[in-house]
Amino acid sequence: MTVEKRTVSLSGRTVPVPEVSAVGNSSNGGDRMSYGYVGRVLRVDLTSRTLALEQPGDLIWRQYPGGSSLALHYLMSELSPGVDPLGPENILVFATGVLTGCPVPGTSRFTVAAKSPLTGAYGESEAGGWWGPELKFAGFDAVVVQGASSTPVYLWIRDGQAELRDASGLWELGTLDTQARIQAELGDERIRVATIGPGGEKLVRYACILNNVKHANGRTGMGAVMGSKNLKAIAVRGIRRDIPLFDKRGVLDVARSFNTRWQTNPNCVQWNQIGTSRGVLTLNSTGLLPTRNFREGQFEGAEDISGPRMRDTILQKSEGCFACPVKCKKAVRVTGRYEVDPAYGGPEYETIAALGSACGVRDLEAIAKGNEWCNKYGIDTISTGLAIAFAMECFEDGILTMDDTDGVELRFGNADAMLAMVEAICERRGLGKLLGEGALAAAKVIGRGAERLVMHVKGQELGMHEPRGKVGLGLAYAVSPTGPDHMEIAHDPVFQAPGFGLNSVAPLGILESLSPLDLGPRKVRMVAYLQLLRQLDNILGICDFAGPALGSLTVTDTVELVRAATGWDTSLWELLKASERALTMARLLNLREGFGREHDTLPERLFEPMPGGPSKGQRIDPDVLDRAISTYYAMMGWDPETGVPTQEKLSELELK
Repeated sequence: MTVEKRTVSLSGRTVPVPEVSAVGNSSNGGDRMSYGYVGRVLRVDLTSRTLALEQPGDLIWRQYPGGSSLALHYLMSELSPGVDPLGPENILVFATGVLTGCPVPGTSRFTVAAKSPLTGAYGESEAGGWWGPELKFAGFDAVVVQGASSTPVYLWIRDGQAELRDASGLWELGTLDTQARIQAELGDERIRVATIGPGGEKLVRYACILNNVKHANGRTGMGAVMGSKNLKAIAVRGIRRDIPLFDKRGVLDVARSFNTRWQTNPNCVQWNQIGTSRGVLTLNSTGLLPTRNFREGQFEGAEDISGPRMRDTILQKSEGCFACPVKCKKAVRVTGRYEVDPAYGGPEYETIAALGSACGVRDLEAIAKGNEWCNKYGIDTISTGLAIAFAMECFEDGILTMDDTDGVELRFGNADAMLAMVEAICERRGLGKLLGEGALAAAKVIGRGAERLVMHVKGQELGMHEPRGKVGLGLAYAVSPTGPDHMEIAHDPVFQAPGFGLNSVAPLGILESLSPLDLGPRKVRMVAYLQLLRQLDNILGICDFAGPALGSLTVTDTVELVRAATGWDTSLWELLKASERALTMARLLNLREGFGREHDTLPERLFEPMPGGPSKGQRIDPDVLDRAISTYYAMMGWDPETGVPTQEKLSELELK
């Protein structure tokens, strides 16, 4: 297909995006009205500064129903192997799912994907908030960005129209100021802005993209890709605030059911009252709170940085995402030594563990300040915290000295040192410039045995969950295409006792609980199925805290929602095949970029016994993990030795 393009000037004039013929096959020639999805993809070539509209046919939407699957479809079709992740040849995809923007709690999410500048492998990150629904209200399901602008620009999308605008005056501004300036320039404070901060502009390898300043596409460095393209932000506004639904009553029935059930779901209630920071005390009590760069699993300062402590001291208000009553996001205010603006939200569990226990820091206000800086500059709090924790261990082991740290005594527990290094990473100066390349890249430069102290998989720092006490998560960390993602599966303990966790996944055939320390074939099966389920959330646009295992949407609800929203006569089988198709495409992309079985592993530290606490002695046996990986490959239809998908599997999934 030849895509019609129109050059768009930067004069401030908004122009309609030209219509073009359908992409892919359509059972009806594209005449049928779309339901659940708009059926429109905006193509942006920043090099030529042209915009075009693509209308994939119904078959494309059925096989790749949004989110990570649609993004992978574009990347596998158009991204050349071996490109520089920070070069103009990389392709950046923003994609909503067919459920994004439905009037149902937990359907706010969207995917951003590209080749990752942190890992060199497939990069993907999801975010909630309001931006994803607004993009669909504005008339587009996805935005595909290629090339690079010679000067800073931002993209303005409104009611089926789009325009590139000059962003020279926004460059070097933080995320909050950028959002305010764009809203003022365009005269509407309800415009939703997905933006990078100076961290993305300065190409911090784990820079992120934030919408409404506090909802982050946090991992794999998508903000750095955006910065490399001189794309400061994408602003969206849709006045006609609804999405065509095939059976609106059916959709609302699921919403009403969720709104009844969440108030008796212990997870949802705790997220509402305390937020994700409730995990600090729970994990600490089991000896699984990452402490001092994963050297330990219990932190003596856990009470000081816990959810209840935040609630009783610095919590300002609870906030939520589009259509969701759970309101798990917490905004904090700090006055005195550290001034923290609640406009930047507040630290989630992952941030508290990364900037707190992983660095040995027990000062909650300092952690909140670090979170504010990360959100202002637009960098991932997890990678930031673990890069600093790595440097702290190097300092304590004598690998780094005061000369290397510009006079900062970079010891575990030093809150001022943690903040100094956050600021140095944000500004890319001194040791912070090196740490902004990622902990693994920094270790290779530092040398002297530093690599053994990096807690990473495929070059990305670990999520803030200790897999030595939940080894299914360890397997998921190892085989994840993006590196160690703590949201890759629901964690082993969720299914320990009979109840909502186990019951919620019964339609997958997961009917019995297994020990969190088991890594036999039955656990591998559970991990593979749970990974497919989580990938489905990332395809459809469902929040993991709303979906099965943790939230109040059941597997059956998910299928019924897709049926009601789209009008498809679909099934759980078909939807999980879409998920399997996406995971297999991610595997293929990584294989062609040079990632093989040798990269599906874990840091050596996780093969060592936990040194103390309730999890003392627990470890992941590398031989057991190796057998589990082979079993996982075979269950996925990949060669059990190499992890290369078989021709039969590719044929089954219609991946030519």
